Amino acid sequence: MDYRSIVKEIEQGKLMPVYVCYGPEAFRRREFIRFMLGKLVEPEHEEFAVTRYDLNETPLDVVLDDSETVPFLVPKKVIIAENAQFLTGAKENSKVEHRLERLTEYLKNPVDYTVLILIVDAEKLDERKKLVKALKERKCLLAFQTLTAEELADWAARRANRLGMTFGSGALEKFLLYGGTDLQSLAMELDKLSLYVGSGGEVTADLVEQMVARTTEQNVFILIDELVKMNTGKALEILQDLYKQKEEPIKIVALMARQYRLIAQVKELVQTGYSHQQIAGAVGAHPYAVKLAAEQARKYDVNRLNRILSRLADLDYQMKSGQIDKSFGLELLLLNMTV
Repeated sequence: MDYRSIVKEIEQGKLMPVYVCYGPEAFRRREFIRFMLGKLVEPEHEEFAVTRYDLNETPLDVVLDDSETVPFLVPKKVIIAENAQFLTGAKENSKVEHRLERLTEYLKNPVDYTVLILIVDAEKLDERKKLVKALKERKCLLAFQTLTAEELADWAARRANRLGMTFGSGALEKFLLYGGTDLQSLAMELDKLSLYVGSGGEVTADLVEQMVARTTEQNVFILIDELVKMNTGKALEILQDLYKQKEEPIKIVALMARQYRLIAQVKELVQTGYSHQQIAGAVGAHPYAVKLAAEQARKYDVNRLNRILSRLADLDYQMKSGQIDKSFGLELLLLNMTV
């Protein structure tokens, strides 16, 4: 089932006895567990109502014995068992032995006073396994996949609304451009902005530029975006900011080359007919990064991209061989990038 459907059912009081949470978005998995605990457990009862296990250290039998034990002083309890890697196709390194047939039997007649949450830190499960098939038939599987570009923007806008603020014109796009795609970091930046603008406040594009922390990778991405827009002066300003942060010119060149390679790959795959989501899977990039790279790719032809990559490779060699001053060489490259 999808995340929103399960959340809606939980809000209506419809609970599954077992949930299997997996997928690459660990932040959203943690958010779901906090939501679940908020719905099922009073804060003062958490000591009695919530138990956590690590299945790398604890046999599944122990977890299920606890699940079948009547809760003490609370009507319902939640058991969270992490590292249920036996549901994937990966080779298990744990020395703990798990009797998977015990969970298969439990699914046939689960107790109604326990919610068991199994956490799997993997992108997908092994659906060839009998146990995974049984969990899927009972609609216990909950995937937390990487958000698409549209879903990421929707997630940020909804979270901002919950914090009592809105994005002004162009601010949401700039927020994602500056903040990146890591949900944990984005959530922290949204919290910071909400404290600044207050309830009912509006986040402007200028405020995003002033307040949102940017990684070196994001700064280089923004630098390239300015070059795409032919804003050489702004690109040089960003480069000077990177120098003030003690960033090494060789590292900046490497990050620029990585981004231009992504632009070239995305351009080729878009022309072949791939969707942004398919491209993200093929090149190992976030769908939002692919969307932005596709927008940048429209401003370049293939020959120009190849020339830029060749220039970056030449500059990298000159820097490492001492043939050119690193800072001067990089600044000269930026000045020549838009001609």
